[in-house]
Amino acid sequence: MTIHLQRELEKIRRMLLSLGALTEDRFRLAIRALNTLDVALAREIIEKDQEIDLKEVQIEEECLKVLALHQPVASDLRSLVVVIKINNDLERIADEAANIASCVKILAKKAGTGFTCDYTSMAEKTGLMLKMSLDAFVHQDDEMAEKVRLMDKEVDALYNSAYDQIKKAIAEAPDQAGYLINLFLVSRHLERMADHATNIAEEVIYMRRGEIIRHTEAFD
Repeated sequence: MTIHLQRELEKIRRMLLSLGALTEDRFRLAIRALNTLDVALAREIIEKDQEIDLKEVQIEEECLKVLALHQPVASDLRSLVVVIKINNDLERIADEAANIASCVKILAKKAGTGFTCDYTSMAEKTGLMLKMSLDAFVHQDDEMAEKVRLMDKEVDALYNSAYDQIKKAIAEAPDQAGYLINLFLVSRHLERMADHATNIAEEVIYMRRGEIIRHTEAFD
C-alpha cells in the first residue's frame, strides 16, 4: 500500500466514523421525541436529515475516487467495499429516525387515546446494536459483530409482539386505526434500524474473515 493510498483510506474511515456518530445522535433524538411526543424536536430531526444524506454522498464519492485512482486490491479493496455498504446502512438508519419523527408528529395529535405501546426495551436493544456494530468496525472485532447478529432476533421478537398487541387493539377500537397504525410503524422503523445495524456487523465480519454471511443464521 502506498503512503498516499493509506492516507486516503484513513481519511475515508474518519469520515465514516463521523457519520456514525451523527447517526447515533439522530437515533437518540428520535427516541427522545417519541418518549416525550416533542413535535418541535421531531420537525428538527426531519429537517436535518439532508445533512446526513450529503455526508453519505461525500463518502461514496471519496471511495469511488480512490477506486479509480489507486485501483486497490485484496484487503484494501475489501475495506473500501465495506465502507460503501456501511455508509449506505448508516444513511438508512438516519432515514428511519426521520420516519419515527414523522410518526411522532401524528401521535402527538392523538395522545391520550387509552392505548400505548412501550418501546423502551426495543429502542434500548436497537440503540445498543448500533453502538456495538460501530464499535466492532472501529476495533475490527468480529466476535462483537456476531453478538449484534444474535441481538437482532431479540428485536424481531419484540417487533412481532408489538404487531400482535396493535392488531388486537385495532380490532377492539377500529375508530383509532390511524393512531394505532402509526404506533405500529414506530416498531417497524425500529426493527429496520436493527436490521441495518446487523448489516454493519456482517460487513465487519466480511472485512475480518473474507466471508459473506448475510444469508446464514446466527447461533449462540
